Amino acid sequence: MLRYLFITLFLFFSCQSPKPYDVLITNGRVIDGSGGPSYTIDVAILGDTIAAMGNLKGKKALKIIDASGKVVSPGFIDAHTHAIRGIYDVPTAAPFILQGVTTLTDGNDGTSPFPIGTHYEKIEATTIAPNWAVFVGQGTVRKAVMGLENRAPTDAELKQMKALTQQAMEEGALGLSTGLFYVPGSFSTTEEIIALAQVAGTYGGSYISHMRDEAAAIEASVAETIAIGTAAQLPVQITHHKVIGKSNWGLSKKTLQQVDDAVAKGQEVYIDQYPYTASQTSLNALIPQWAQAGGRNALLARLDNSKTCVRIKKEVVQRILYDRGGGHPKNIFISECTWAPEKEGKNLAQLLEDKNLPPTPENAADLVFELLRGGFVRAVYHAISEEDITTIMQHPLAAIASDGPLMEFGVGKPHPRSYGTFARVLGKYVAQDSIISLETAIRKMTSLPAKALSIEKRGLLTQGYYADIAIFDPATIIDHATFKNPHQYATGVDHVFVNGTAVVAEGKPTGLRPGRVLRGPGFTKN
Repeated sequence: MLRYLFITLFLFFSCQSPKPYDVLITNGRVIDGSGGPSYTIDVAILGDTIAAMGNLKGKKALKIIDASGKVVSPGFIDAHTHAIRGIYDVPTAAPFILQGVTTLTDGNDGTSPFPIGTHYEKIEATTIAPNWAVFVGQGTVRKAVMGLENRAPTDAELKQMKALTQQAMEEGALGLSTGLFYVPGSFSTTEEIIALAQVAGTYGGSYISHMRDEAAAIEASVAETIAIGTAAQLPVQITHHKVIGKSNWGLSKKTLQQVDDAVAKGQEVYIDQYPYTASQTSLNALIPQWAQAGGRNALLARLDNSKTCVRIKKEVVQRILYDRGGGHPKNIFISECTWAPEKEGKNLAQLLEDKNLPPTPENAADLVFELLRGGFVRAVYHAISEEDITTIMQHPLAAIASDGPLMEFGVGKPHPRSYGTFARVLGKYVAQDSIISLETAIRKMTSLPAKALSIEKRGLLTQGYYADIAIFDPATIIDHATFKNPHQYATGVDHVFVNGTAVVAEGKPTGLRPGRVLRGPGFTKN
């Protein structure tokens, strides 16, 4: 009798319908991230995974999304952010997820949290909406060992820096980042960088660099970046690639040829860029690096020395005329001023006019000194050409990345890239200007950065990959953030899933925070 009961129960349960999918996305135009043409199929999510793709008509799901007329793509991977500035205050990362971004990377420009393992634990304890990964910053490592000294390391110091880099890689860093334009990275020789990059390469990591110069010496900087990768035997990424200064515009054709030549010789090279004609960094970008050795107090002492101040002022004037200043103080806007927020949103020319002073480069240099004496100041620099942006964007190895922080809504006058980068590419450069195709743009936001950063099972829509998915209207997606009014969310993205969980539904953040830490290839489990 018991035997027949078991048979009956087996037949009963075996005849039941299979477990329904969590989400079924139907009738969408799938652009899978590979760069290939789109096709119309259904996509099913079960748990954190893309469970099936194809004709899924009649299949059951807890939620069905009709994506007719919409694009279904992998979630976007932002290959270069500074979102650590704000991620703990805005863990939903609304400016990014509303563009379809599902993964953020940080630790760029040579500055990172440390230890990496402790940082990852804090991120996991916070819980955030997007996925998260970081590089280890060479400047952070150097500062921990040598402070801000302008000299070469001793053998013992270099050994210590290599050990810290090894620790970071084993704790899950993606690779090594440098900010060779910034202090203290600017004090490092190529050989010093190679020594640390070799450690990252041993663990399968990559090398991403804010180069020494993005203006007149940009070709030499690209050559150095490539040489580091070749000597250290690891992939390199030229980050936020741009050409600064009107007299240098057009040099992107030469730098991209350098990249092509290196690739032809077997060196793995990647690029990322943001689609704006202005950059953003601290006001210290106008100060020569040698004058910043030793830190803020040492700089202020040099400014107080009349002889040294004259030398610094001469170099600041040159940077206003031929570098980040774009030729005139009106091109430099204050985006953050910790000690005088009323100055935010004004350019140096306006601030000089407020003081009844003519907006000359010399007066602007004196104003820069005044601002820096007051405290920390960040600025937006309008000195990039639209032609270079489109030239770089059309290169097959150029990914899209914001280089943006994560700002609290309405606070300050930040660069609009945190709110608009990905939507701007899709709305302006694809839909309006036809600079690149939609399929190409999606590849630049998904599988290309995933490959460059060694991020596994993301960046493509394919069965078995993690369900990081964006659904958007290709006809309406657009950025709204401007330099004058940066705190405006992008529109046109209807749904975003991170690890199978909806972080955007019907165009609005859900408040859910399913993001995960994505540890790098060298991660060693305890």
